[in-house]
Amino acid sequence: MIAGNATVLVDIRKYDGSLSARWTTDRLGEDEHGVWLGTARGVPVSSDTGGWTSRFRYVMLVPRGEWWTATFCAAPGPEMYCDVCTAPEWDADGTVLRMVDLDLDVVRDRGGESRIEDEDEFAEHQVSHGFPESVAGKARQTCQWLMEASRRGRDGIEPFSSVYRCWLDLVR
Repeated sequence: MIAGNATVLVDIRKYDGSLSARWTTDRLGEDEHGVWLGTARGVPVSSDTGGWTSRFRYVMLVPRGEWWTATFCAAPGPEMYCDVCTAPEWDADGTVLRMVDLDLDVVRDRGGESRIEDEDEFAEHQVSHGFPESVAGKARQTCQWLMEASRRGRDGIEPFSSVYRCWLDLVR
């Protein structure tokens, strides 16, 4: 991987190949949990369904070899937003990150408990995009693991408890 503070293009596709989201972010660094990317408020995001700008600053954790990413947002955004996806892949020089969004999300609002979102979209796309059962099964298994690992009161299981705060402080 390249050193911190390099620009990274994040390219997220749906299983049918359509663009889910694409934006540029800064590579903040790496720790035992994975690579941390930081995105400032107001960064443009493109998608096949239209574009928008990021509404708040956030950090995205890209774990090594796992079928998820975790985004931790500054207020007023959700405290945590985990995307269930295929294992993220980096290009050779670490400047492009690609993954396939499998629609299931685990979200935790500030002070709240984790919940699963988009189960209906997952079920619909499992059929319309033709997810193999091995992919659908891994997505469901990952979602359940994220629900358990990100639950409040679980003795501060990282990276879902507090470690993200020091990374978020680096994004302005």
